[in-house]
Amino acid sequence: MSKGKFLAYAGTPSFWRCEQTRELKNVDIAVMGIPFDVGTSNRPGARFGPRTIRDMSLHAGNFTYPWTYDVKEKYNIIDYGDVGLGVHKNITDFMIQDAYEHAKTILNSGAKLLTLGGDHTIPYGMVRAAKEKYGQLSLLHFDSHQDSLESGGEEIFHGSFAHDLAEEGAIDAKKSAQVYIRTEMPNECNYNIIDANQALEMKPAELAEHIKSIVGNQPVYLTFDIDCLDPAYAPGTGTPVVGGPSTHQIRSVLQHLKGLNIVAADLVEVAPMYDPTNVTPLAAATIAGDLIYLLAENIDNE
Repeated sequence: MSKGKFLAYAGTPSFWRCEQTRELKNVDIAVMGIPFDVGTSNRPGARFGPRTIRDMSLHAGNFTYPWTYDVKEKYNIIDYGDVGLGVHKNITDFMIQDAYEHAKTILNSGAKLLTLGGDHTIPYGMVRAAKEKYGQLSLLHFDSHQDSLESGGEEIFHGSFAHDLAEEGAIDAKKSAQVYIRTEMPNECNYNIIDANQALEMKPAELAEHIKSIVGNQPVYLTFDIDCLDPAYAPGTGTPVVGGPSTHQIRSVLQHLKGLNIVAADLVEVAPMYDPTNVTPLAAATIAGDLIYLLAENIDNE
């Protein structure tokens, strides 16, 4: 074993030091970044999320605990690099379209996709690409906000994707769950909302079983907003809300979600400049690893 793998301050900071490439032959899981925060309605800075998560993954990626195997040794994982970036006049439209095209390429190659944001505007393109490949999706949405405001196709931002994607039919809201919610927005699409108090009163295994009972066998797109965590565990985000779970609680829930048909996932809203301790990107990099394990659980079942 090379001791250099533990020297997080050295080398090229791809996610988990995976190969940086866009060659998709025989790839099992691709990690893609979208450094975009034009859709932020509060504190900006999530554009720095993908790079900082990659940096912290060099710490988080050397340990498999509490998973029982090293997913990097079993599956071919690559860092696809960043997409959807630029200074275009219509940057939001460009980002969504560019993300869609790259996600479609990745998913059609047979690989699973984990995307690092960026603010919570980014799921539009990936969800649409996943819907084309897998059919209508269930959304498993970990967040303190519902992000269910109607954009009308114009006011697209990080608070509108859940409504818009359900309205257009990419997501079946009645077979979807929004978990740890602790703010109020309209719920015109009839998502199943498990608010923070309800979720925190359940044991992680119990909450995971409740989520599974809602989703069933549907293909799942999992989106994880880091502000799902209580700000004590993730202060580096644009719109923190108190009263959420700890990193231990959320990781336990994720581990109990094994068995869901998760086809793609993202992790968003890491704004590292608000957290000089780096606790937030470390939590994000660790949870991103958990999402990779959940994606990997389905590879042998297809």
